[in-house]
Amino acid sequence: MSNNIANPYFKSKKISLIMLAATAIICSRMLFVFFNDPEGPNLLIVAGLSLAVYLLSSASYIFIPSKINGIKRLSAVICIQILAVIVLYFCMR
Repeated sequence: MSNNIANPYFKSKKISLIMLAATAIICSRMLFVFFNDPEGPNLLIVAGLSLAVYLLSSASYIFIPSKINGIKRLSAVICIQILAVIVLYFCMR
């Protein structure tokens, strides 16, 4: 019990990284929805792209200055994910 009191940010950081993983999967899936492929997106390709987007966003989440905390930090990293997927869409088009 004293461990939770000593480090209350640890649980929040874990939840934030899980949310980043979920948004990375959603963003990568949405990227391939916009391509006109009759077979649909390949699961391996979507998983690989979501891993790349997640690694990019988790690195930016870790290296953002500690002045920005909480929801501002999480929303900034989610915007980075969305912008990365938009850039990839126009590069792959």
